[in-house]
Amino acid sequence: MAEHGTDAPSTRELILAEAIRCFAENGYDGTSLNDIAAGVGIRRPSLLHHFPSKETLYGECFEHLLSDWFRRLESAVASPQTGQGKMELVIGAGFDLFVGNPDYVRLMRREALDGGVHLGIDLAAVLRPMFDRAAAFFRREMDAGTFRRLDPEHLLLTGYGAVLSYFSDAPFLEGLLDADPLGSDQIARARENVIAIFAAALKP
Repeated sequence: MAEHGTDAPSTRELILAEAIRCFAENGYDGTSLNDIAAGVGIRRPSLLHHFPSKETLYGECFEHLLSDWFRRLESAVASPQTGQGKMELVIGAGFDLFVGNPDYVRLMRREALDGGVHLGIDLAAVLRPMFDRAAAFFRREMDAGTFRRLDPEHLLLTGYGAVLSYFSDAPFLEGLLDADPLGSDQIARARENVIAIFAAALKP
């Protein structure tokens, strides 16, 4: 929420945005509260007024990420569409999340590589209900004959890897594509290809 009824972001929002950027770029151990405060243009005591510790701030970064992801995914999953239409919405939700928030990708990658030691929560346990719900959707469609029968859980992991790797490896991919992988044209092509691969694999 903006302060004083303006559209300008609040100090708390600025701190959170800068923390996400710093944690994504330098990791948990490589980021200090002084770094974040300096990036916002405030002093450390002002930051501590909003977030009492680095652990608390890091946890809120993930809460922000996960709430955004759940909101987008819930909208796609709750759609009345079935079959390939819903599959495209779910894949699109992942692309849209990372297009609008590229730092989320590195933040997720770092936390996964570190094994969740800094977060204080079991990230897999938090994501598990939505993962199970998506797997159940694919299983129902396979039972109905709409999709070819595959392993729903590993199908989801394949999609997760394809989308996350595209965004996390963007600097490397630029040398292969001779174009900005995060440009709108390249992202559209990547999205279309992931959807086409899933459609081909799931064709009954």
